[in-house]
Amino acid sequence: MSSDGFTTCLWFDGKAEEAANYYTSIFKNSRMGRVSRYTEAGPGPAGSVVTVDFEVNGQRFVAVNGGPQFTFNESISFQIHCEDQDEVDYYWSKLSEGGQEVACGWLKDRYGLSWQVVPAVLVDMLSDPDREKAARATAAMLSMTKLDIAALQKAYAG
Repeated sequence: MSSDGFTTCLWFDGKAEEAANYYTSIFKNSRMGRVSRYTEAGPGPAGSVVTVDFEVNGQRFVAVNGGPQFTFNESISFQIHCEDQDEVDYYWSKLSEGGQEVACGWLKDRYGLSWQVVPAVLVDMLSDPDREKAARATAAMLSMTKLDIAALQKAYAG
């Protein structure tokens, strides 16, 4: 992994390597990187994982086994812009398995990390200068858990 740019650090309680493998198995163009382990100097058990570098669709991450002190919350989420309903369904199914479906295209995965599974067309609908169309699309989105492109388009069209 190159040294320019930035890396998103994700804090886990003993599941950093498992989580990195999970995310790289879901997203195309992903790869695992370096795994750092504790030495006899600690503070964790010698040989156990401290950090795992991984990349998902060009975004660099480091998963750290930091302990139970901090957990994820909805103030940080990752958006996945999907081209069609098949992509929405794929990411929704993979990421919500063992997690929690929330609302309006949001879910929490099995590690508590929040995701927004968003059809790319929705962004255009919500920002349409025709405020009535945008309002209908917004109302439809607010009534959904997993987003349904056909239903959004129908509401948008009126």
